[in-house]
Amino acid sequence: MTQIPSSPGGQEPKLALTASRGLVSWMASERVSFAFTTYQAGKMFMVGLQPDGRLSVFERTFNRCMGMHASADAQTLWMTSLYQLWRFENYVPGGGSTQDGYDRLYVPTLGHTTGDVDIHDVHVRADGTPVFVVTLFNCLGTVSETHSFRPVWKPPFISALVPEDRCHLNGMAVDPATGEPAYVTMVSQSDVSDGWRDHRTGGGIVMDVRTNEVVAEGLSMPHSPRVHPDFPGRVWLLNAGTGHFGYVDVDAGDKTFHEVAFCPGFLRGMSFIGRKALVGLSAARENRTFSGLALDDNLAAKSAEPRCAIHVVDLDSGTTEHWLRVEGVVRELYDVVALRGVVRPKLLGFKTDEIRRTLRVDEAGAG
Repeated sequence: MTQIPSSPGGQEPKLALTASRGLVSWMASERVSFAFTTYQAGKMFMVGLQPDGRLSVFERTFNRCMGMHASADAQTLWMTSLYQLWRFENYVPGGGSTQDGYDRLYVPTLGHTTGDVDIHDVHVRADGTPVFVVTLFNCLGTVSETHSFRPVWKPPFISALVPEDRCHLNGMAVDPATGEPAYVTMVSQSDVSDGWRDHRTGGGIVMDVRTNEVVAEGLSMPHSPRVHPDFPGRVWLLNAGTGHFGYVDVDAGDKTFHEVAFCPGFLRGMSFIGRKALVGLSAARENRTFSGLALDDNLAAKSAEPRCAIHVVDLDSGTTEHWLRVEGVVRELYDVVALRGVVRPKLLGFKTDEIRRTLRVDEAGAG
């Protein structure tokens, strides 16, 4: 068990992270670490390995941090927050480490002020520009030099770009071959302000943004769609309102969600490592919006309590092979990303003086 102490005043509960017996050895063999966000606690956590093989846990504070994207080489990290979109760059040279033994040091180098438009998932196109889910405006957007964002797509049933969160568009998957947005998840097809709340149990859909075709329906609060390069005809996603991880076979055209694994929690956040999926679980939310779902009955049927955790699920068998339990002040997760080739990551925030003293000069093209 790894514990993060409470604040000096003793008011904030401690945070405890407990790993399954095989998690550490699996991370070492795969040479992978991961990061996850919790907007409930306003924290980003990075989980890696210390030189002695124990878990390394590093956290920083960002108000309402949610969606994340990591580049394939784990040199660049993007994160959405309450009213800004941040880009972090690794300041550790290839094969090196910091004085305190970290092989990645992520520093916030670029920030876009978007205002509170409730950005959820974020990805980066092949040309390096970010594209993200603007949930408040029911659309996908990208950055603008002069405005909060620039819309790039909206569902055909949304009649106007207005800040009303009509359908709760939340998740986005990109085509691995092109790097362009391919699929989105939303809680309903409502076209009235806050209309999605009336359709939490069966109104969820997956839509192809290239054709505007509904490729799955009858879902309950779907989140985190992803396309795996080994399964180009499938959209993997989290049917959060039931607790099931699974996929839609787009090629089959039957619009059916195929359950692969039940995870005891409200599911959000997914990232692939080989043919495994990192899946984020949140404990039951004490909120009318997230109560009365099939998840409650599914938990009861399995005599399970909801947990806040990250599960490593095998895509072929549906088995949860490893897990990390998160207990204490954090009860909700939003996103989780794999950091491939990274053993022990850390990042800088804005609450300490470290960021003032961390300097790097771009000498490319210097005379």
